[in-house]
Amino acid sequence: MKILLAVDGSAYSKKMLAYLSTHEALLSPAHDYTVFTAQPDLPPRAKAAVGKEVVKSYQSEEAEKVLGPVAKFLLRHGINAKTEWKVGPAGTSIAKVAESGKFDLVVLGSHGHGALGNLVMGSVATQVLANCKVPALLVR
Repeated sequence: MKILLAVDGSAYSKKMLAYLSTHEALLSPAHDYTVFTAQPDLPPRAKAAVGKEVVKSYQSEEAEKVLGPVAKFLLRHGINAKTEWKVGPAGTSIAKVAESGKFDLVVLGSHGHGALGNLVMGSVATQVLANCKVPALLVR
């Protein structure tokens, strides 16, 4: 199975990894894993002030701070996962990568704000579910 692990470095991503580690059917070297994170785009004025190279370097460093620990966690479980990051809104970026990469499953941690929280703040999980045709496993 080809599995996309969507992470953001939060406690919810850690809960998702803990869940996977207790379910051998989901965390197995027999599967093909890609760990993905989305980095927010900076405002145009900020990008113009510091330059494209500085922005790209910053976003790359921030992505590595999220992806590195997850990759190490998976290696301890005998899994050599690919890592990938993109700049853009997290929910739609996850959905696009899941579909373009022909993944069988997307796994992500959910903050679980509920309906009222989604109205006020929006939800990455809601965006993934709304924009993705790939099955998703949300871990709360």
